[in-house]
Amino acid sequence: MISLKTAVIQSVVCVLLLGAMGVGAQSLSTRESQAPYAADMSADSQDRSAVPGDWAAPAAYQNPRIGGSGGVSNPAQPNAQPGMEPVPARQLPRIIPRNEPNDFQKFMLEATGKLLPIYGADFFEGADSARPAQGAPVPNDYPLGPGDELLIRGWGSIDIDLRAVVDRNGLISIPKVGTVSVAGVRAADAEEVVHNAISKYFHGFNLNVTLGQLRTITIYVVGQAKRPGTYTVSSLSTLVTALSDTGGPNQIGSLRHVQVLRAGKQIAELDFYAFLAKGDKSNDVKLIDGDVIVIPAAAGYVALAGAVEKPAIYEVRDQSADVQSVLELAGGLPVVADPRRALLERIEPGNSRPRSVEEFALDKEGLKKSLKSGDLLTVLPMRPEFSNAVTLRGTFYDTLRVPYHDGMTVTSLIPNREELVSRASLQRQNHDDMTAADSISNKEVPGSRASLLKQNREAREPKNLTRDIGNLYDEINWDYAVVERLNRSDLSVKLISFDLGKALASPGGSDDVPLQAGDTVTVFSINDVRVPITKRRVFVRVEGEVQKPGVYQVTSGDSLIGVLQKAGGLTGDAFLFGTEFYRESVRTQQQQNLDKFVSRLEQQMLQASQKNLSNLGVTDTAAAQQAQAQVALEATSRNRFLQKLRELKATGRIALNVSPQDKGFAQLPDFRLENGDRLFVPNRPDFVHAFGAVNTESAMLWQPGKTISDYLEQSGVSATADEDGAFVMRASGMVLSNFGRWLSSVKGQQALPGDIIVVPEKVDVETTWNAFVRGTKDISQIFANFGLAAAAVHTLNK
Repeated sequence: MISLKTAVIQSVVCVLLLGAMGVGAQSLSTRESQAPYAADMSADSQDRSAVPGDWAAPAAYQNPRIGGSGGVSNPAQPNAQPGMEPVPARQLPRIIPRNEPNDFQKFMLEATGKLLPIYGADFFEGADSARPAQGAPVPNDYPLGPGDELLIRGWGSIDIDLRAVVDRNGLISIPKVGTVSVAGVRAADAEEVVHNAISKYFHGFNLNVTLGQLRTITIYVVGQAKRPGTYTVSSLSTLVTALSDTGGPNQIGSLRHVQVLRAGKQIAELDFYAFLAKGDKSNDVKLIDGDVIVIPAAAGYVALAGAVEKPAIYEVRDQSADVQSVLELAGGLPVVADPRRALLERIEPGNSRPRSVEEFALDKEGLKKSLKSGDLLTVLPMRPEFSNAVTLRGTFYDTLRVPYHDGMTVTSLIPNREELVSRASLQRQNHDDMTAADSISNKEVPGSRASLLKQNREAREPKNLTRDIGNLYDEINWDYAVVERLNRSDLSVKLISFDLGKALASPGGSDDVPLQAGDTVTVFSINDVRVPITKRRVFVRVEGEVQKPGVYQVTSGDSLIGVLQKAGGLTGDAFLFGTEFYRESVRTQQQQNLDKFVSRLEQQMLQASQKNLSNLGVTDTAAAQQAQAQVALEATSRNRFLQKLRELKATGRIALNVSPQDKGFAQLPDFRLENGDRLFVPNRPDFVHAFGAVNTESAMLWQPGKTISDYLEQSGVSATADEDGAFVMRASGMVLSNFGRWLSSVKGQQALPGDIIVVPEKVDVETTWNAFVRGTKDISQIFANFGLAAAAVHTLNK
């Protein structure tokens, strides 16, 4: 047992320690009063984390639940003397949490699949956004009372700069004047009262009197409140501001019968819905010290769902609630709602099957239908169906709906071919490359940073006009179009196909199909339904060393030789061996194959690395760490190599297998052309290039009769070069390597103009992935097959 003397000594020590820390007995009581509040706020710790600042209430605050309009004047110094600098008022940062769903919300969640909010509850959620700013204007009829602060400034025969706080007796003290009674004086009359008091002793002066910090009042919030308790708020607080400051009702509290009790009698009842829906504050009363706010339980709820502006759960005020009153709270019936159909689900607890549903129209009679607590009203949306329209659609234009009339046919809808010129075609015709519509379709907002950067880049780069020639206008399938018709009796669909070209050529003929209301006419492009090659237009771009470079329209039977003849044949500087031929369909396929190859290569290299690691069989720690370091190094090298491969983009080049000795274009292969094909005939290059493990990466003058070995000797091969792995990329797009050569070497081959000699580095450390790549002797040929050529060398050489 602790003796009385010991207990006294311990108490004295505690008091001394608390005094040294600036904590008095009053602060201890304050902390005790904070305990329930702290427990109450612990549930919102996640919400509070978003609020900056210190959450510890300063000792100056008598009650941590301080709030209200205008903040707290100075509860720690209610009797501050005139001229004393008061403690600055401080707003406690506070976040009001969201209520948990009540039972009716949970029931509606099961019924509708959506958690409907309670109408008006969001007004109280989040930070204290409803709290008025500090220094809000004071009404002229505001009565002064104990705790209010007057700022008195006078000049002339008297010099006054005073902060005067009204004491408990309703008096303020003015030096050289004495006390002045201001209790009950209207704020608008305060200057006159003070002036009259001073004028008894002084003459010839000017005076200005304004209100400083206002007194606080104590109110009580009880019933179904989110945070019931005692609150110290501003003397300007009203019922609405006090509700917003204290958190409003809980999940079952009423917003339609909020009461104010004064001296035990009800003086006001507020329907908060009138304020939320119409801004009606006629029943909002000003609070005084000792007022009690009572929030009763809600009498009942109805749910509103479907095609309405504010799907929510609405509190029922009384038995006179009807459909129209609830829809008015929700913002009325939107234009997308179908006034002919609404569903009302009702709960009848006394029935063996308590739930029922009825359908009714939202007409004059339906809007007067009474609602009961537990009802679910669902407003059905308007069906997006036209009663008298025929729809024309296709990739050529925006979907178009026109009114149906008797005797309407396809040519009534499409009178001529010009009607099918697409909007995109006109934009491509009127603009070079980039239009506002293109920007939006490409996810680039006009005026955005990305759009401006692209425009600046395009302004610096010359336009390639030949790229769009032949592609300005979308090509339509004139041989096939279709009418889609719905049989409403059995919902079967009928397709009526017709020849669009013949219908436009012969209006009233067999292909000019009669239409009905609700029909959909679809016109296809040649890409929607692929047409035979003989029916497609073909434009080919011919460039380089030809007599007439340009874009040529050819027939489906024309070949490469034929288009060169249209271009006037080759010039004397043409280097036929280096002819480049590109096709878009080939490029797409090459890119797909390249992506698959890189993915497959990655999997195989990873599997080989894992297998090699499992076969190491290391036992001691040092060897294990060394092995792990080696695996990490291999992974880094492998990932870098694979990343470079992913950067490669297929070109769509097709190797023409032309002999270096061929001079005339008659030796070119004869094959059909496709729209978008591109042919480039270069002039003869004068250099041979060397890359990789050479002493000098340079371009060397081509000389007839020299071999690859001669050029390697000229550029100098480094000590780390893998000469057996060297390969040559030729101007024709083909690749020479030692793969498959038994008796000869690449180095012994004669060099040709434009050759690119690549010498890889010798692998000193035989890592798993290096061994794999070394074993893939045909990787150089793979580059050629993908049409990569020099692009691959440039990328992998970085």
